[in-house]
Amino acid sequence: MAESNPYLSVVSPVFLAEGIVDELVKRITEEVSKITQDYEILLVEDGSSDKSWKKIEDNCKTDKRIKGIKLSRNFGQHYAITAGLKESRGDYVVVMDCDLQDNPKYIHKLLGKAKDGNDIVLTIHKNREHGKIKNIFSKIFHRVFNWLVGNKNLRGGAQYGALSLLTRKVVQAFSEFNDYHRHYLSVIRWLGFSKTEITVDHEERFIGKSSYSFKKLIILALDGIVSQTGKLLRYSIYIGFSFAIIGLFAIIYIVLVYFYRGFQSGWASMVVLIIFSTGLILMSLGIVGIYIEKIFEQTKDRPLYLIDETINLN
Repeated sequence: MAESNPYLSVVSPVFLAEGIVDELVKRITEEVSKITQDYEILLVEDGSSDKSWKKIEDNCKTDKRIKGIKLSRNFGQHYAITAGLKESRGDYVVVMDCDLQDNPKYIHKLLGKAKDGNDIVLTIHKNREHGKIKNIFSKIFHRVFNWLVGNKNLRGGAQYGALSLLTRKVVQAFSEFNDYHRHYLSVIRWLGFSKTEITVDHEERFIGKSSYSFKKLIILALDGIVSQTGKLLRYSIYIGFSFAIIGLFAIIYIVLVYFYRGFQSGWASMVVLIIFSTGLILMSLGIVGIYIEKIFEQTKDRPLYLIDETINLN
């Protein structure tokens, strides 16, 4: 590691956060200054329609250690994180959302765990400051996701947050990860390396509300599962085979009924069976289609993101 590189980097994706940026920088600076003066804060503006970039510019003018990266459009949170990690130079790199629901006060604890020999330090929210429906959905998703992708070393229903710390070698490995469809935490888990976790409070948003609607969360969850495992395809085969067996027994039953009781009309049950079977077929085709779409997107070999402008980056 070159001596000119900072000791600690903090990467935060910024989207529709003009009212948060100043407080975000203030709190991060207060916490990291207690640890070292050799740090950098990278704010990645992800195509916001508000004045988030102007706020980032203003903060960058006050301190060269605050660095701005403006993406050419809205690529999404996980791509913004990727851009920040790619440009970071610290021996240790902290990733955190800009909404301040993860308090920067935990940075020193993350660093302590890393110094104990862990390359990755994750955080688990012991409470979630969201609505009940969103919390229930989040718990179900994490359980299903960990089960599908085989994350046996992670707590089944634990709700992991974006707040995390990576050592330089993990950041370098992450930067070499070329999958077009990515979910930050999923990639980190896939990379391996020694990891641990700490429990943190999930605080209320400093201002505003989440940009993730319920629809966006569903899409994100589906993308995360499809991009990390092919089990959905295998399970669709199992379901199809099971219904084929059921259908075989149904045919045998109908034949026996015909010989012993004569023809029995059952149009209603037949229609229901056809509709249900058709639904399963269409669902399976949909799953196959999603995987084909992911392959198609990957073969385009487009860049993950495009940078429009930077400030204080050497």
